[in-house]
Amino acid sequence: MRCVRAVSARLLLLCFACAPAFCAAADAVREVHGMADAFAVPGVALAWAVARGSGTGDATVVIRIAVDAPRFPFADATGVDPFTRSRTTVLAGTRIGGGIDVRVPRAHFADFPRTEVRFFGSEAAMQTDAPNLVVFYLGVPDTTPEFATEAALDGYLADRIARLRASPGSKAP
Repeated sequence: MRCVRAVSARLLLLCFACAPAFCAAADAVREVHGMADAFAVPGVALAWAVARGSGTGDATVVIRIAVDAPRFPFADATGVDPFTRSRTTVLAGTRIGGGIDVRVPRAHFADFPRTEVRFFGSEAAMQTDAPNLVVFYLGVPDTTPEFATEAALDGYLADRIARLRASPGSKAP
């Protein structure tokens, strides 16, 4: 009986010692690799397109972000150099509303190929740099379409976000 109590006490102490690690894992930020030019998870939809410029170096990458505003009212976006870990702001932390377009020169991706779009459940979470969801890309997705006019680009992005929202089983905003 005495042996059982000693083992029980040790197991109980072990449980209490491990509890903080399990709680920290439960609070971990969800990080998702957005591999294609269109991406959706519950509460977030992203679509990419490229606006061709008149010259070879003046194309602009456009990322349309649509969110379920009560779930993810704030977002930011950062470009990251994976080798040096240097970062540059692509979109400063802002209230998204229903959606926003982020415009980035295509040349930006040569120096900062990793793009992190971070979503926050509250302004306090944004101010303390505690995102609830991070969607990251490594470069511009290969499937990203290019458009010669802003009207064609806007029409494509609007349609792509609408299709993400309408897809069966989708919980996109």
